[in-house]
Amino acid sequence: MINATVRWTSQGEDFAKNRYSRAHTWTFDGGVEVAASSSPDIVPVPMSDASAIDPEEAFVASLSSCHMLWFLSIAAKSGFEVQEYRDEAIGEIRKNDAGKLFIALVTLRPQVTWATDREPTDDELCQMHHQAHEECFIANSVKTEIRIDPQKVGN
Repeated sequence: MINATVRWTSQGEDFAKNRYSRAHTWTFDGGVEVAASSSPDIVPVPMSDASAIDPEEAFVASLSSCHMLWFLSIAAKSGFEVQEYRDEAIGEIRKNDAGKLFIALVTLRPQVTWATDREPTDDELCQMHHQAHEECFIANSVKTEIRIDPQKVGN
């Protein structure tokens, strides 16, 4: 079972005129609470909190995080030691055939720093990323196209 509590409370704004804060909180089973809001690209500030995470960012981060966790596991089982993993993932919002906005494409751009001189070949690296993508629960749950574009350290 996966649990998350999402909570929003009125701050006394003019709700009926759609002039209310979209700021809310996400609380997870471990007790972590995260400030959340609509994206200021969708709902302008001050009704959105630009410093808070928005659902679209969380979606992209979830895909990236899931891929990374599988990749680290696969690398360890393959005898490679990762020192650092960084992904500057990006999502693209487009309209679908019904004219509705959706996150059509997420590009993961993982950059791996290896802890030792033993590094995978390009083919091995590609295979590890492919396997991580195939195993990722989040990637298996969505219709969004997901591309993996590994980056060389120093790019």
